[in-house]
Amino acid sequence: MRILPLAEIMEINHEHYMKQALSEAKQAFDQGEIPVGVVVVCKDRIIARGHNLTETLHDVTAHAEMQAITAAAATLGGKYLQDCSVYVTLEPCAMCAGALGWAQISNLIYGASDEKRGYTIFAPNALHPKTTVTKGVLEKECAKLMVDFFQSKR
Repeated sequence: MRILPLAEIMEINHEHYMKQALSEAKQAFDQGEIPVGVVVVCKDRIIARGHNLTETLHDVTAHAEMQAITAAAATLGGKYLQDCSVYVTLEPCAMCAGALGWAQISNLIYGASDEKRGYTIFAPNALHPKTTVTKGVLEKECAKLMVDFFQSKR
């Protein structure tokens, strides 16, 4: 029997949940939406899922994170997600980072960075001060899905 160090256990969990977010992103891809997916985890259980629906709903605010925040709040019966981790395939935009900040999420874990529209460029202080951020989880897989999507549109 092999006992894993805590850091390795955390990495395994991060990858597991990011794969779930990637599954959501693939649904968006298949629907012609920009392929961003997210899951919200509370106490080692996925309590909400989401993917982009901006084209489907004709709504510029229907980002994956916004869908998941609303679903998680409904599941928990309150607007604060203080004991939750949000796994998203792409670095959130300023709008979504602001919403995650207001929701007071504990942890943000994202795959690929967004060098054009990511919150770290436009609103680096949008998240709640106690939120911890982990970036680069399954980064190559997350980035490839975005590249494949935009290549298919050209």
